[in-house]
Amino acid sequence: MIKRLLISGTSVLVLSIFCVGCATVPVTGRKSLALLPESELASMSLSSYQQMLKDAELSTDKAQITQVTRVGERLAGATHAYLQAHGHTTEGLDWEFNVIKDDETANAFAMPGGKIAVYTGILPIAQNDEGLAVVMSHEIAHVLAKHGNERMSQGMLTQLGGMGLSVAMRNKPAATQNIFNTSYGLGSQVGLMLPYSRMHESEADHIGIVLMAIAGYNPEASIGFWQRMDKGGDRPPQFISTHPAPERRVQNLREKMPEALAVYKKQQQKQ
Repeated sequence: MIKRLLISGTSVLVLSIFCVGCATVPVTGRKSLALLPESELASMSLSSYQQMLKDAELSTDKAQITQVTRVGERLAGATHAYLQAHGHTTEGLDWEFNVIKDDETANAFAMPGGKIAVYTGILPIAQNDEGLAVVMSHEIAHVLAKHGNERMSQGMLTQLGGMGLSVAMRNKPAATQNIFNTSYGLGSQVGLMLPYSRMHESEADHIGIVLMAIAGYNPEASIGFWQRMDKGGDRPPQFISTHPAPERRVQNLREKMPEALAVYKKQQQKQ
């Protein structure tokens, strides 16, 4: 977070950047800071995504691959439908779904442009398509809300003085790459995904259950999923730290559930 702004002319400059760089988050309507071109971020993330897949062992299990692709494509369709219906652009979204073979890692991630990977360790916790939809819609929500862009914009302002991305990559490539990795949750090794803030996680939960509902998945499945994640007190380390405590997460989901259920019921009536 930006803790303070410099006085006088610099303050005016930074405030003007905030105004120009504000984006509206789908579903929640929150104004977020998104100073960086999504096209450039998508290019950077594609390189990182491809490297992660190269370093990882991809699953060859046809059932796992088919399930992730099936759920992913259904959610992608719902995402495009929502964005188009509410005047948001779908430009730059080129969906790709991969399954990383790692039964010890209960995680998934999505990068700008719609590049998504699911670790096999989370599939038993998901249990079925609806449980998997909870995971994947949550990750898609991070992309739609531009949470990575928001964190990177803050990092670029505080660490590099708001330097343009292309200039920063040319003059301070190591620092810029480090800000990018931190902003998009990329750890130093495959499977280690750095957590988003509690606010971002809660917002992604909210957006995620609405996307689930549009896709025809019962959003109430999210409650059971997060309860299973916490069952036995052995939650994976990546869901501790800044992530909301499971009981708080479930409480937040229950508060947003009427909105998602209303959407779900409308979708059911159309069928």
